[in-house]
Amino acid sequence: MPNLLKAATSQVGRKVLTGLTGIFLVLFIIFHLGGNLTIFGDVDAMNRYSMKLHNLGPLLWFARIGLLAVFLIHAWIGISIWLKKRKARPNKYEVYSSKGGPSKQSLSSRSMAFTGVVLFIFVILHVNTFALGETGTVMIDGQETHDIRTLVIDTFENSALYAFGYAFVMLLLGTHLGHGIWSAFTSLGMKSKKVSAAMYTIGGILAVVFAIGFLFIPLYIYFGGGCEAALIQCQ
Repeated sequence: MPNLLKAATSQVGRKVLTGLTGIFLVLFIIFHLGGNLTIFGDVDAMNRYSMKLHNLGPLLWFARIGLLAVFLIHAWIGISIWLKKRKARPNKYEVYSSKGGPSKQSLSSRSMAFTGVVLFIFVILHVNTFALGETGTVMIDGQETHDIRTLVIDTFENSALYAFGYAFVMLLLGTHLGHGIWSAFTSLGMKSKKVSAAMYTIGGILAVVFAIGFLFIPLYIYFGGGCEAALIQCQ
């Protein structure tokens, strides 16, 4: 165990952990966005999706705990790396070079610590609002389940602060992922010039897609009038 801990906290180990946890979180983001977009399906689509997750029972809590552990490890390593760099270079550069080369300097890379902290706070608030929030119940396929769909619509339709705040944080998510996806694969050793360039482009595209996909939902509901919006069917 001491050797494993030492390996995990070494420079190489930390890079590997950063890459693995980062890729895992990206996969979760894809899965989560897919679940969120079910709100544009039939009236039962989102609640049926939620019901299937809750029907996993203990497995759902195991997955949640595992996801939390991955998220905390990723955050801890990211913050510790930022603190180490700040300590080694206390004076900020007056001029940053353009993005490119090994470091890929950009707004996204320079704001990783800030966007990461904001996302960490957002996740806590988001889980408290939706995953742990009070909901009504509906009957689906003869089973009573949480009416998460109504909670989502009511939250975004009736709270400009939450709708626009959520959208803003999703822009920060896109900014974070713009550098983070490339960095995750680079940390796992994919450093050849061609692969690095391809991953940087793919990462940027995915970051934009994720940001738009997530922020579209609250803004569409807020401006579209909740379930009265054309793509959201009412009960």
